[in-house]
Amino acid sequence: MKMILRNWNIARFIRLVLGIIVIIQGIINNEWVYALAGGLLILMAVANAGCCAASGCSVPVKSKSVSQNEINYEEMGPSK
Repeated sequence: MKMILRNWNIARFIRLVLGIIVIIQGIINNEWVYALAGGLLILMAVANAGCCAASGCSVPVKSKSVSQNEINYEEMGPSK
């Protein structure tokens, strides 16, 4: 219950408002798929879940260090 009432940010409010709007429009137009999608948005807002909630969209950082090897260049003569 504490997670539902705490840490509300702008993204959660937007999901909640959009979910309510989509549910109302789905019911008015008898499009139950839209109402279901609105319910999903509301559920995401209440549970504070989303695509990037647990760094789900982040790219893993490669820890491979790049060595600084010296590169030798050789001059070439004019081509014939």
